[in-house]
Amino acid sequence: MDYTLENCQKIVDDWVNTFGVRYFSELTNTAILMEEVGELARIMARQYGEQSFKENEKDLDMAEEMADILFVLLCLANQTGIQLEEAFKKSMLKKTARDKERHIKNPKLQEDSGN
Repeated sequence: MDYTLENCQKIVDDWVNTFGVRYFSELTNTAILMEEVGELARIMARQYGEQSFKENEKDLDMAEEMADILFVLLCLANQTGIQLEEAFKKSMLKKTARDKERHIKNPKLQEDSGN
């Protein structure tokens, strides 16, 4: 299967209607999205920041957390009638028109970031 955003939205909708019974409310899904972003932030803070992993956090999986975020975002898009693939294309056109020289001319981005 081709995992375009459009197809992913359909896959999520089929899953919710088959296994999830129904969508949670938009507000509940927004709270779940924030929870999932927080879980990703925890991993980022420990892997790339100054915090260290706790013993019970050794099995945290960054890819899994990102996929969880995408799942809930796809749910919200389905619930609100947004076609994410079209919205993403529009957003990329806007960013390109607005920022096509902005970042290239930013001296801070020309510096070695140490990464």
